[in-house]
Amino acid sequence: MNRRFVIVGTDTGVGKTIVSAGIVHALNATYWKPVQAGLDGETDSQTVARLSGAPAERILPEAWRLRRAASPHLAARDEGVEIDAAALHPPQCPGPLVIETAGGVMTPLSDRALTIDVLERWRLPVILVARTSLGTINHSLLTLEALRRCGVSITGIIFSGDAESDAQRSIETIGGVRILGRLPKLDPLNQKTLGAAFNAAIARDAFGSGA
Repeated sequence: MNRRFVIVGTDTGVGKTIVSAGIVHALNATYWKPVQAGLDGETDSQTVARLSGAPAERILPEAWRLRRAASPHLAARDEGVEIDAAALHPPQCPGPLVIETAGGVMTPLSDRALTIDVLERWRLPVILVARTSLGTINHSLLTLEALRRCGVSITGIIFSGDAESDAQRSIETIGGVRILGRLPKLDPLNQKTLGAAFNAAIARDAFGSGA
């Protein structure tokens, strides 16, 4: 069976795209961002392509491309459209697939559907990305609880940022989740430095055989 993972975050800007790029590179996977809200500058799909080295055919087009960098339901409303969450389905592709969500799991896609509603329907394993800074314990535990309430399988959690061993241990213990590793801040951030950091810090066995 092909390995398929959904990369979700405790919030926006926590490092989902960087983690996605690392996994895409590690697995030679295909990448899909269903909803891109914000088109100024480099999009998440373009960032993953640059940092992973994946060829164009393994970066799938977004189902929704919205101009405003905002919650997807608000960005869609600006353009006079509504995201049909029920029409979002994981694409069929050869080999592993990495799907990156927009924002956190409770991010609205429309006034009637949240991201977590899609995750509940897809029933794909999730990798949670969380920052290590103040507030991460609360945000991480709430996200884990919401996912489990909906029956979503959680492969583990990847932290991004400086080491905060006490906070990370609390999330692991209280949340009952496996820590897959931590990606530090990388400067410069490019394909070489990300690949090296990912190989050194992330538990590759979590992604299945051949990882």
